[in-house]
Amino acid sequence: MPWQQIYDPFGNMFLSTALAAIPVVVMLAALGLFHIKAHIAAGMGLVAALLVAVFAYGMPADLAGRAALFGGFTGLLPIGWIVLNIIFLHQLTEQNGSFAVLQDSLSGITEDRRIQLLLIAFCFGAFFEGAAGFGTPVAVTAAILIGLGFSPLAASGLSLIANTAPVAFGALGTPVITLAKVHGYDLMEVTAMIGRQLPFFSLLVPFWLIWAFAGRKAMMEIWPAILVTGVSFAVPQFLVSNFIGPELVDIIAAVVSMLSLVAFLRVWQPKRIWTSPSMRGNDPSAAEAKPPQPVRQHSRAALVRAWMPWLILSVFVFVWGLPAVKTWLNGLFAPSFPMPGLHNMIDKMPPVVTTPHKESAIYVLNLLSATGSGILLAAVLSALLMKYSPVAIVGTFFRTLWMVRYSLLTIVLMLALGTLTRFSGTDTTLGLAFANTGVLYPFFGTLMGWIGVALTGSDTASNVLFGGMQKVAAEQLGLSPNLMGAANSSGGVMGKMIDAQSIVVASTATRWFNHEGDILRYVFFHSIALAALVGLYVTLQAYVWPFTLTVVH
Repeated sequence: MPWQQIYDPFGNMFLSTALAAIPVVVMLAALGLFHIKAHIAAGMGLVAALLVAVFAYGMPADLAGRAALFGGFTGLLPIGWIVLNIIFLHQLTEQNGSFAVLQDSLSGITEDRRIQLLLIAFCFGAFFEGAAGFGTPVAVTAAILIGLGFSPLAASGLSLIANTAPVAFGALGTPVITLAKVHGYDLMEVTAMIGRQLPFFSLLVPFWLIWAFAGRKAMMEIWPAILVTGVSFAVPQFLVSNFIGPELVDIIAAVVSMLSLVAFLRVWQPKRIWTSPSMRGNDPSAAEAKPPQPVRQHSRAALVRAWMPWLILSVFVFVWGLPAVKTWLNGLFAPSFPMPGLHNMIDKMPPVVTTPHKESAIYVLNLLSATGSGILLAAVLSALLMKYSPVAIVGTFFRTLWMVRYSLLTIVLMLALGTLTRFSGTDTTLGLAFANTGVLYPFFGTLMGWIGVALTGSDTASNVLFGGMQKVAAEQLGLSPNLMGAANSSGGVMGKMIDAQSIVVASTATRWFNHEGDILRYVFFHSIALAALVGLYVTLQAYVWPFTLTVVH
């Protein structure tokens, strides 16, 4: 007989919410306050989630265990598979020296660290977010930044901050498409609504990024370049989302922004070149940053060889993200396995849904269509073109696997924790606490999306989790359902920088192992501050003219 979720097990919403928050508080405190290693902190959070689910929420122990196991499998594929293979490619390019040539070519565009950040973390990262999502942009950009000499904290933290504005339309629009499909939103209407919220932040985030790195004065020294970057991303983001659809929003905006910035740098350069590889203020990783080196000149053939692996990667990631390609690959091999004793054994209950709804638990082994598989093929093809022998390729792969073993374990435990909170209903308790805020709901409903991404690591998962609740609450309060559905996604993007799996991806890409707590402490303020700004903007759209004119009803 299915178990029915209970969202207020003690008949006291305050107490139930406090209990539901325990697993998240345990994990974040272990990471950020007590400097406990990430895989141990994740394990502690998972144990706390199991105890709360079983003893406070009455979830049968076998269901709780199966939910955690189901989430662990999800952690390996697709997230862990992406991390492993992107680091594998990076290792290949480092070993044969081509990555050093890539660094020189990027330095040739500009030696200014601030503009390098705009080009790589914001523009290049947005392209990979649009094409693949699921941790790919942070893994790629953090690896490139650390190779350019940025300190590990700067490379990690700033890649996470930059990877915000594109997230709602990541992986060819998957979060928005899923929101519309699962909860009955009109796809074009909710896409347009998101496209009227995020462009403001696409303009703001590049300024925020450089301020976080170098300070206000250093930011103002390059404001023309930042403005070009932000405007050339925000305008296409608005136009494509409102008049074409969600699939190519990030890719088109990222390419336009990248080309615009490079073209602008041909006619403008800052008066002072910022060469510091670490962040202003207290950067505990500053000693590991590399000082700028004289830019070496390379032949055209050497530059082509250096860029070749990353161009191949871009093509493979883009192709692997196309729905037609995914469908074809899944047709070749994508067996599905309903989780025994968990699939359809849990009922999600009102007010989250209008009628009881069974939670499915089907694990799809879509190994061929997984983005990580496209990255692996790109890495192998690049290795062969770089004249690696098959034995050397295999050896490098297994050395990479050993290097990231604890990161993979952490990702598995994090996803186990997130999945358990979803199946036990504790995350819904947190969402309902926000939903009971009345006239302030536009602000707190936006933060609900932030919580969803922080917990699950995915804007798509947050939309699945809270998209229906946003629709019901908006209708009850006389607000536009499209406004709050979009707010869930737009607010959620700011939670991406503090979700545990993204932080582990960043620490792995920079090889700054066991410093996840440092990264979390650094990005947390930026995450909550930006989420609050999104919430304020949504509140203005809900109640204040002329912002109300932008709302799609």
